[in-house]
Amino acid sequence: MNTKPTRFQFLDTLRGFTIAGILLVNIRDITLFGHEASYAAIADSQPQQWLNLLVGGRFVPIFELLFGMSLAFVAASARSRGANPAATLLCRLGALLGIALLHTFVYPGEVLRAYALAGLLCLPLVVWAPRWALLGLGVVGTGVGFGMFGGGFAATPGLFLLGAAAVAYQFPMMLERAGWPVRIAAVVAAVATVPALFAQVSVGGDPRFSNEGGIAGGVMAALYIGLLALLFATRARRVLRAVFEPLGRMALTNYTTASLIVFPIGLALDWQHQSDLTPALLVAAAVLIAQLLASRAWLSYFSYGPLEWAWRCVTWRRMVPLRRGVTRREAAPRRAQVLAA
Repeated sequence: MNTKPTRFQFLDTLRGFTIAGILLVNIRDITLFGHEASYAAIADSQPQQWLNLLVGGRFVPIFELLFGMSLAFVAASARSRGANPAATLLCRLGALLGIALLHTFVYPGEVLRAYALAGLLCLPLVVWAPRWALLGLGVVGTGVGFGMFGGGFAATPGLFLLGAAAVAYQFPMMLERAGWPVRIAAVVAAVATVPALFAQVSVGGDPRFSNEGGIAGGVMAALYIGLLALLFATRARRVLRAVFEPLGRMALTNYTTASLIVFPIGLALDWQHQSDLTPALLVAAAVLIAQLLASRAWLSYFSYGPLEWAWRCVTWRRMVPLRRGVTRREAAPRRAQVLAA
């Protein structure tokens, strides 16, 4: 698999879009919203019903697909540098597990632990399997995960492999240009969304906890990717990049710091006894706006977010230049001066 790693603006934008959607769902779990209130009152509220239809279970599959792509990108980058791709990914996933364990103190429902472990499971395939095997196993694993278990963690390895296969078959470039395969996939997903949503509504409840809801979430995840790619090929590209790309380039930092922000807010406002989800969604929106502004400001001076930089240093087992415009060759004498001081 001779895939040359590159940075795709659409993938950064899609990642930021996904981070925003995930927070809208996670804020309830992070803050223990409504744990002491009537479940029926929350489930019947208009905000929760809209979340169930448009957000719940829709963004995690996208995030997992992107995670699988990142595994393939890092493996390809390691090969191009003459490094061992398996050792590089092992360091990367080990570092992610450490970050996830620390994040668990704030958010016990943290999913990055599962991602790190699933990534370790998929590592040999990502590194050594031919692309046709990645694609076949990814399709089968994703189909079984959603078809038999309604998605969730059961579909995670399949989506990781599907994401890695997408890189091998240059699908990120197709998304960047919204080529005909993307358009066809968007139409198919749009058609499939109708019966999938009908099935979800027929059983009701949180889509994350039913097979019908999980399947609808997977179908609509594909629809969201296709629609965003089509919009990205229009004049809306500039707006989408301005709103979501900074969030996506600092996805790990924004994902973890959101928990640190909203958790104390939920405690202070006693959200455990609340049933109206509107204040929590407004806080989530405010946090995302603040993170967007902070991300734009940070990235104007630095190449990576704080956690992204630390994660990158562990991945490559060396100090990576953080400030924009600083090359590895320029950074080496500075490190030598620090060590000699």
